Amino acid sequence: MNQFALITGASSGIGYEYARVLADYHYNLIIISNEEDPLEEKAAELRQDFKHITVIPYLCDLSRQEAAKEIFRFCYVNNYRVEVLVNNAGVYHDKDFIKDTEKFNSLILNLHVYTPTMLMYYFGNDMAHGHSGYILNMSSITSGIPVQRLATYGATKAYLKNFSRSLHIELYRKKVYVTTVCPGAVATTLYNLNPSSVRVGLLLGYIVSPKRLARRAVRAMFHKRACIRPPFIWNAILLMLIKLLPTGLLRLVRRLKIF
Repeated sequence: MNQFALITGASSGIGYEYARVLADYHYNLIIISNEEDPLEEKAAELRQDFKHITVIPYLCDLSRQEAAKEIFRFCYVNNYRVEVLVNNAGVYHDKDFIKDTEKFNSLILNLHVYTPTMLMYYFGNDMAHGHSGYILNMSSITSGIPVQRLATYGATKAYLKNFSRSLHIELYRKKVYVTTVCPGAVATTLYNLNPSSVRVGLLLGYIVSPKRLARRAVRAMFHKRACIRPPFIWNAILLMLIKLLPTGLLRLVRRLKIF
């Protein structure tokens, strides 16, 4: 009964759906967010809907470099055995790198790179010693296609994808299974998408709902897959086309303000 799934960024969107899916698998939950009121509200909803599990909300600013150690210490002191770690928390800006603030650039590097890496270090060690565990990391389709105005976002997601693949190989024989998720567009508030565009995207299949993504990702994790990518034909075509574009053409696209 002390087996837990720990999900970062779990007070909304994909993170909350991960929590619900893992509750369906009968895991107790530790849900982490830096938003106190939404975190408590979601914890209450989960307790109401899944009365057979324990739900522990943990308020934490994951952009601080002390965050991962504090979370691990909290679990260790309370004897919460984390068998599933979901590194989901993230931020998104559609802006040129040098036009963004120093504060934001520091935040995204810590949130997407430092904190998830150290969470994998602390909990991965624990899982390896117990020869049991699963780690799920949220990357992005942009990890494979460097895009203007998403330079830091795409680069940090590429780090997560590459690091996770290496860790998948290192830990597999210790029965710790690392899976990376590289979705395209997801119908959450993170991307500030127009509601009508979201409806059309969901209908045509190039945007996926958080619930569908979470269920597919968790299923892949428990099947010990290294990586899952968008199954949708539109995303596959977009990825292939962007990779084929020469840099000079991309500079022209920027100059003409097409994107």
